[in-house]
Amino acid sequence: MRFFVTGASGFIGRALAERLRADGHEVAGCDLVPDPAAGVVAGDVAVPGPWQAHAAGSDVVIHTAAVVSFRLEDYEGVWRANVLGTRHALDAAQRAGARRFVHFSSVTVFGNDFPDGADEHHPVKPTGIPYPDTKIASEQVALAAHGAGELEVVVVRPGDVYGPRSRAWATLPAQAILARRFALPARGRGVFSPVYVDNLVDGVVLAATHADAAGLVLTLTDGIGPTTAEFFAPYAALLGRWIPALPTPLAVVAAEAARRLARGGDVNAASARYLARTGTYSNARARTVLGWAPEVGLEEGQARTVDWLREQGYGQARPASAAR
Repeated sequence: MRFFVTGASGFIGRALAERLRADGHEVAGCDLVPDPAAGVVAGDVAVPGPWQAHAAGSDVVIHTAAVVSFRLEDYEGVWRANVLGTRHALDAAQRAGARRFVHFSSVTVFGNDFPDGADEHHPVKPTGIPYPDTKIASEQVALAAHGAGELEVVVVRPGDVYGPRSRAWATLPAQAILARRFALPARGRGVFSPVYVDNLVDGVVLAATHADAAGLVLTLTDGIGPTTAEFFAPYAALLGRWIPALPTPLAVVAAEAARRLARGGDVNAASARYLARTGTYSNARARTVLGWAPEVGLEEGQARTVDWLREQGYGQARPASAAR
């Protein structure tokens, strides 16, 4: 089969392309950062352009390209990339003759207040934050295309995707911990919803090829809910730093102070509130429909991620705990 991956030079897009090639498929893609050797052309999905023609002949288009951030700035720019960009990617897929379009959304569409074990039947909830709100809108664009019969669409909602090369849940936290700009809200008892990148790729490949997935929304998480203190403890130990665990209101104030000091950024009130979630997400539909099951457990996934951070030059000799 021939696949076309938007955002193919990114953390998830690259992992997907590597897996698909290893499985014997032909893969092309586009990204703001081109990689001609890997068949990745330059392309900004927010703007129609020659990148769309590069999808020609594809059987499946996997749309990972997006602005993924808790930054509060530039709502219009995020909308153009995440919502308008989805329409442009759908146009490319339709012209290419693709039969299926896999759209990347996010569990952030559930908002921060939802029941434990929330599944795809639970309503989405706008929060006023550009990233999750535009992901809600992009889902509508993708599912409307499916409803109109343009092509088959599958929407995947990954959890907190981590692993080697992760910016959001590896390098950014490590940098913030080292700079002493990282604090855990809810006294470190907030729920984290990890999905190791290899587990996610397994699920997405199934979503791209399984006949019964067409038209569905599928939540892809590892199905566990460690506390934030538990998840970030190995990072703290690697870096030799203690991570403060604060009441949520105080953590929000501290995060906003960090945002003002940095004049923007991903450490802000929105990211603090996100780490104060108390519920988990169900992956039962993906297990039942796709026959998918996460194979890499939390301990192994954390060890691989910490090893990669160490290879990037992060690390301290003295240990530390994530919260105390």
